[in-house]
Amino acid sequence: MSYFQLSVILLTVFMSACAQLLLKMGMNKASMSGGFFDNGVWSVLQLLYTPLVFFGGLVYMLSFIAWLWVLSKVELSLAYPFVGISFVFTLIFGVFVLGESINIYKLVGTFMIVIGCFLMRP
Repeated sequence: MSYFQLSVILLTVFMSACAQLLLKMGMNKASMSGGFFDNGVWSVLQLLYTPLVFFGGLVYMLSFIAWLWVLSKVELSLAYPFVGISFVFTLIFGVFVLGESINIYKLVGTFMIVIGCFLMRP
């Protein structure tokens, strides 16, 4: 795997985590009376036009396109474990952007995922 391919993998994983953050923030702000599917398809369409949800979906789509490129260049068994790095990004986003709590279990679990990614060598 080249450094460029690794960079694209990490960028893709980072974009995916950013998309998750945008989607979470959008869902926190979404004003929906009743439940998610109470108004059927209309509820889903309303969510798609919520700016943060819309941009989260857009970032996800760009991440997906980049991931397709990765899959065309890198072995799946080598590329996919790097998706675990998204746990690091989402932990950081959760704590510093969303104000979520952090504990030793989250830290150790995330650290173990990172170690596993580094152990995956070609």
